[in-house]
Order: sequence, then C-alpha cells, then structure tokens
Amino acid sequence: MSGHNKWSQIKRQKGAADVKKGASFTKLSNNITLASKEGGGDPAANFKLRLAIDKARDANMPKDNIERSIKRGTGELGGAQVQEATYEAYGPAGTAYLIETISDNKNRTVSDVKSTVSKAGGRVGEVGSVAWMFETKGVIQSAPSDNLEELIIDSGANDYEEVEDKVYIYTDLVDLESVKKYLTENGAKIESAEISKEPKNPVVINDKAQVEQLMKFVDRLEELDDVTQVYPNFAINEELL
Repeated sequence: MSGHNKWSQIKRQKGAADVKKGASFTKLSNNITLASKEGGGDPAANFKLRLAIDKARDANMPKDNIERSIKRGTGELGGAQVQEATYEAYGPAGTAYLIETISDNKNRTVSDVKSTVSKAGGRVGEVGSVAWMFETKGVIQSAPSDNLEELIIDSGANDYEEVEDKVYIYTDLVDLESVKKYLTENGAKIESAEISKEPKNPVVINDKAQVEQLMKFVDRLEELDDVTQVYPNFAINEELL
C-alpha cells in the first residue's frame, strides 16, 4: 500500500480535537465496563481492561471515573448493563464498514446507526456481509528510533510501516501483549496499543471530493453516543491528504 494511507494511520493524523471528540468519557467508561464484565476487574490479569484504562488515562479521565467503570462491569455497582454489538454496513463510493458499539439500549443504538448510514446513501448489511473483508490485528504505534527495526523483528511482530514520524507495528491478536511488553522493556517509545480491524484489500480512494465525503461520514458515525470504533475498508491516496 505504498503511497496510500489506511484508516489505522489516518485516524491518528486527524488531530487532537477529533480524538477527543471520538473518545468521550462516556465511551471510554463503557469500554472499561465491558472489559471488566468480560475479563474481571484486575488490570494485571485482564489485558483488554489495561488497554481500555490506558486510553482513558490518555484522555485525562479522572481516576474515580475509571474505578467506578470497573465496579460497574464487575457488578459491584447497580445500573443498566452494557452490551457490545458490531454492525456491518455499506457506505459511499462502494466502501464497507464495521461499526462497533457499546450500549445499554440496543433499540436506540440500532436506530441511530441505521439512520446515519441511510442518510449517507448506504445501508446496514446482514451479519457476515462485511466482516470477511477485515482481519483482527494488534496495532502498536511507536516513535522512530535507531534500533526499532531490530526490536520489531525480535519481538515477534508480523509487520511494520513508517509513516511520517510514526511507526505502526502489526501483530497477531494473541501476540499484542507480548510484543508491546518486549518493545517497552527494550526502550521503544510506545505511544499506543490497540486491537484493530484492518481491511484485507483496502479500496483506494483517488478523488478528493470522495475523500471529504467519506471522512464526514465516518465523523458522523463516530459522533453517535454508542459507537466506540469505526473501521472502514478504504485507503486514501496520500497526495490527497
């Protein structure tokens, strides 16, 4: 994909304002709650929870909020239980999307997602209609360093690429924790680590008007209260960014 930017890179280049917009305390709290519900409230024994807490801390979420979110997930606090759901959709310019949500009201979530997709001229598909286009990977973002390439090879990562002043390291999902730990212990400057859905064969967008249309569509999806992640299957010609 030389000369093209995948969404895993694009979303990190959109700026701090967009990151904050897409990572409200409510969404971050729901991520923590769900991770606690699935794997327990001990971050040392629950890697998914540790990732969720790291994101919350990056957004300056207060410690008390994090602790309440964990207790909500483990059942120590009352309130409606949150559930995770992924919707598969088709959007403008022949693009496809995985839309991950966490909600305490499924009917509201379904209505919001369908309405947003429909207004953009797209449609929500059946289960499995889009998911096959993606593969689940670990993605680690690091600052460049002199020996980083050697560390990546030794860590057991699958692949990496450097875009401007960032290095994106790709791993199998089961290896994300061990690769991150190896890189960190050997001096790599890790900036983030997350579970991501990466498109197998991205649709390359070469038209500036279409790029603007797609970016606005993704923004509208990310602004929905219950949406936690949006994964498109497109790549953008870097000359248009």
